[in-house]
Amino acid sequence: MSTLNSLLSKNQQRTICSQLGSVKLKLLYKATVHGFTGAAFHQRCDNQSPTVSVGYNASGYVFGGYTKQPFSQSGQYVNDDQAFIFGLTGGILQKYPVTNSAYAIKMIANCGPYFGESLVLVNGSQPVTHSNPQSYYKFNPAEMHGNDLNLTECEVYLVEESTELETPWRNVIWESGKRKELMESIKNYKPPVSSVSQARVLLIGQVGAGKSSFFNSINSVFRGHVTSQAISGSSPTSLTTQFRTYSVRDGRGGKPLPITLCDTMGLEDSKGAGLDVDDISSILKGHVPDFYQFNPAAPLHAEVQGYRKSPGVKDKIHCVAYVIDACKVSIMPTKLEEKLDAIRRKVNLLGIPQLVLLTKVDEACPLVKQDLRNVYKSGYIQDIMQGVSTKVGVPLSCIVPVRNYSGELELDLNCDILLLSAVIQMLRFADNYFDELSDRLSSTELKD
Repeated sequence: MSTLNSLLSKNQQRTICSQLGSVKLKLLYKATVHGFTGAAFHQRCDNQSPTVSVGYNASGYVFGGYTKQPFSQSGQYVNDDQAFIFGLTGGILQKYPVTNSAYAIKMIANCGPYFGESLVLVNGSQPVTHSNPQSYYKFNPAEMHGNDLNLTECEVYLVEESTELETPWRNVIWESGKRKELMESIKNYKPPVSSVSQARVLLIGQVGAGKSSFFNSINSVFRGHVTSQAISGSSPTSLTTQFRTYSVRDGRGGKPLPITLCDTMGLEDSKGAGLDVDDISSILKGHVPDFYQFNPAAPLHAEVQGYRKSPGVKDKIHCVAYVIDACKVSIMPTKLEEKLDAIRRKVNLLGIPQLVLLTKVDEACPLVKQDLRNVYKSGYIQDIMQGVSTKVGVPLSCIVPVRNYSGELELDLNCDILLLSAVIQMLRFADNYFDELSDRLSSTELKD
């Protein structure tokens, strides 16, 4: 079936929608395509609501009406206290509310949209308008339709709820040049502390949130193709059972990039399962060796082989990233929230900056699934991020949405830009850690 093309411009649609809230219009009926008949109109529009009906004439007037009631062919009047008719001129909508709601809409089989004897589009199954300004809507016919009652077109739109914002609330440049710029910034980053060659970022999150997948995705961007080094996938229990430090390389055989992503066992809401909060303290302070095997029943102790008793700055965690599934924010178990809160308090005490990676944003919102570039135009994703801010206790500015690679074989520009932007934020936060460390050392030296 061919796509129907709307005669209403985007600006005209926005003007109409501004009267109705956070909505969008979906074209149901177009008279020049389906026919100027009551039968064609009812076939496409009966039992659909709410709707906006629009008439057009050769004099250039655009006019119509809104009703929350579904159309039918009952022959009866239907009450609608929110109904109105309108004229649309130069981006300005002149609205005429119903004066007697009991007679707002009439359901007539051989006519199109029938607004209470005042305005009828496709009247008597003809391309004409019936107009009576003295009936149940009071209006100025010269202003509304210029007294030209011959229709060149009639359209009926379904009014649907929309989460799409007028303008994005964060600005992103979705271009290949931007991807290259972000990659170069990451490659050229140097920690400001001479003893540290790589910023260490700890990934913490619920089982299945996408911690390991995030590393694989970043690795894929710099490899130039989708790859999988860290074990990832879907499982009710953590697929990561060891503490792993992953260094991303600049392409195959390239030199390591100045960031290490530290992967941990997934958090679980039940006691004695998943990553232990006490183990996190040891990781943050740099005591835990790579490949350490987690044991939820017994936290790490100093006698474990490889335990670093006197870790240097290079061994410690410089930034913590909580990895949270956008689809599960609203159903996050209370026990898990409590674990996150306990972790956040430990991280705060050590002065380590924290951010949130919000994963699976495309699965959470159809608008974003349709086009990843809509991520900052989605009011729904913005609401989720505000919910995360409250649950995790971090500012909205510390939450970055990403989409990890999972089933794809090839890279996607928009996906890469979100992933690389997240890494840039991690490096900025790590810099905050190093700055704070320098300030503390300077303060200590002054006291001495």
